[in-house]
Amino acid sequence: MSELKKQRGFKKKRYTIPVVILILLIAFRLYLPTLVKNKINKVLADIPGYYGQVEDIDIALFRGAYVINGMYLNKGNATSQVPFLNFPKSDISIEWKSLFKGRIVSEIIMNSPELIYVFEDQKEESGDANANDWTKALTDIVPIDINHFEVHDGKLAFVQLSAEPNIDLQINKLELTADNLRNVVEKERILPSPIRASGVSIGKGKVSLEGYMNLVKEIPDMDLSFSLENAEATALNDFTNYYAGLDFDKGTFGIYSEVAIADGHLIGYVKPLLTNTVLIGKEDSFLEVLWEGFVGFFKFVLKNQGTDTLATKVPFEGDLNNVEAGVWPTVINIFENAWIEAFKGEVDNDIDYKDAFKEGEITREQKQELRKKEREQQKKERQVKKG
Repeated sequence: MSELKKQRGFKKKRYTIPVVILILLIAFRLYLPTLVKNKINKVLADIPGYYGQVEDIDIALFRGAYVINGMYLNKGNATSQVPFLNFPKSDISIEWKSLFKGRIVSEIIMNSPELIYVFEDQKEESGDANANDWTKALTDIVPIDINHFEVHDGKLAFVQLSAEPNIDLQINKLELTADNLRNVVEKERILPSPIRASGVSIGKGKVSLEGYMNLVKEIPDMDLSFSLENAEATALNDFTNYYAGLDFDKGTFGIYSEVAIADGHLIGYVKPLLTNTVLIGKEDSFLEVLWEGFVGFFKFVLKNQGTDTLATKVPFEGDLNNVEAGVWPTVINIFENAWIEAFKGEVDNDIDYKDAFKEGEITREQKQELRKKEREQQKKERQVKKG
């Protein structure tokens, strides 16, 4: 009889222990979103000079992912109540394809994120607030190195509430893809991480960014080109009227730029263009007409009469902490566009990553090797596209 009781007790333990473990696992799984949420909220609360919060966390263990819902961050002394960062939905997961290459990295897909720079909020000092603190904190939220990053339907904006009317410069419908950020593939390439972005600016302009980067280095290297095309100049009126007393009655504007950075040394240019613009509107006051007429005279003298464009090209170069713009080249380029040859509304493709090396820090042979590797990479990309 005693032996029979022992067998029954053993059977009960044999089933009880797995059931207890299963219950504990289920309880842990149910509590896990709250645990992660509390952890992230603590990270956001500990950022000096900022405050933020997460609304909810969803966990998807089967694909090694979690979704952050309703995360925002703002300056501690902000008065506008407009979040500096607003991320409605961020999906963070393991990048499974990289596991087959022996690397454990993550990918992030953000839906409708917003970065809104309110001038009055950001210009005020807020204790020890530092951009390095919040960028590092947001990176720490992701426990694994980020290799792939996507943004869908994003927004970037600069807002000045003290201006009358308020200034609101923004890029909407932002689509961005950055890949191979941790150099999982193409390890021999100088700039291994491609980045592409597009969007719509104020005035319905077309925004485009493309290029390559190397984020593995302490000071990232990059070679980027940017363009903003065919935006309605009247969309700038709140900005130009507040800062220069000018507003546009019609016309378009564009901005074109190239930037290259190598070992902390930067080189590039910005090329703004105004096309078919008219300053004086029917509703302008006498003083506004007088001022705009004065400016319009110089605009007429300095614009290219054949293409009706007023443009210049502003070159800049220097270390990242001491970048200088070329004043005289900028002035000369205004006259070149007006009287010699009109600038084109496109990226000039005359800045390359190789140009960012300081004089004497790279030999001719090294430059040739850089060009060779870039040509090989471009050939591979063409072959992939042909497929």
